Amino acid sequence: MQATAKPKNPNFSSGPCSKRPGYDVNALSLDTLGRSHRSALGKKVLALACAETARLLGLPEAYRVGVVPGSDTGAVEMAMWSLLGARGVDVLAWESFGSGWVTDIVKQLKLADVNVLKADYGDIVDFAQVNFSNDVVFTWNGTTSGVKVPNGDWIPADRAGLTICDATSAVFAMDLPWDKLDVVTFSWQKVLGGEGAHGMLILSPRAVARLESYTPAWPMPKVFRLTSGGKLNEGIFRGETINTPSMLCVADYLDALQWIESIGGVQAAIARSEANLAVIADFVAANDWISFLAKDPATRSNTSVCLSLELDAERVKKLVKLLDSEGVAFDIGSYKDAPAGIRIWCGATIETADLQALMPWLAWAYAQSRGLSRRWRNFIIPTSNFERHFHVQGQNLQQDRAQRSRSFPASGV
Repeated sequence: MQATAKPKNPNFSSGPCSKRPGYDVNALSLDTLGRSHRSALGKKVLALACAETARLLGLPEAYRVGVVPGSDTGAVEMAMWSLLGARGVDVLAWESFGSGWVTDIVKQLKLADVNVLKADYGDIVDFAQVNFSNDVVFTWNGTTSGVKVPNGDWIPADRAGLTICDATSAVFAMDLPWDKLDVVTFSWQKVLGGEGAHGMLILSPRAVARLESYTPAWPMPKVFRLTSGGKLNEGIFRGETINTPSMLCVADYLDALQWIESIGGVQAAIARSEANLAVIADFVAANDWISFLAKDPATRSNTSVCLSLELDAERVKKLVKLLDSEGVAFDIGSYKDAPAGIRIWCGATIETADLQALMPWLAWAYAQSRGLSRRWRNFIIPTSNFERHFHVQGQNLQQDRAQRSRSFPASGV
């Protein structure tokens, strides 16, 4: 049976992600539009973006926060090109973007002393094999695999190398052990539902010390330069960006930060995201045709939730198109390099009620994509209401027995 109630907001994309509930572009503070980012006003607003980020995240004292070009990708590249080469490198990968960092380190930077730890989609690497005498590069949350780092217990406090963490879909959605992370990057368009093209770079004092004591052997593009005369360019972390940012995007980001504070801060945002994941977890538990790509529940992402279906790739595409055409869920196909499946964003900007409304539609689209008969579709559980499930099953069994009695009265079948 086709569901009737639809999500009020069908934007379940994993990036750019849904805007916050109640978002109104007309409510943004736009006095910076048409002004130079180097004006006193421009610098003030950019510095506020950095300071509010640090305050809301509860960063340790002396950690720096800067706005950099190129989204999260630009921030990670800036960190790797500026910091790597002083030590050996352990690079960890279990999905597309982590694999991209492996390629950059091995084939672009061409570092000699590199230890690559890789895992297939759905799995995660063995952290016991990580050598912390080396610098360690890893992704906290695999946006394309739905596999996240469960905690920071595996990172020693007395590590010799730096930890460089791509946390683009984890910051503001997961508890991060800041004292164990020397470089953290993220982008506005993920958890906060902001606009694209800008990255955030967070540096620990240990990372700053490396920048001021080590000069890479390769030429450094201007947009990657974090030092001048052997000293950190502190201006970057006070709102003096390397290149021209969009002041409209900055206003949008500040609006998102204000929303985080209004709902109760980072912990409230995490709770919203975990409540969203719980809706999908209940649905998966009640339906054997759908499963999490993440094999271990402890590593299951609560933002980019990746799911496998008992459908081939073409039928998965049909399901995604069906939900799109019904205006129920947009942009939920799995990432191009990932196994065929769907990916539903469950970050804090998504309302739990919208996910609850989506689940019956997901069941309907699955039945449609498989071409199941109307009778057998009743066996697909549209919600996590187990009583309803068993009631429907009982009705179907009674109907089947009655039908067989009418069709085969003499055989006793």
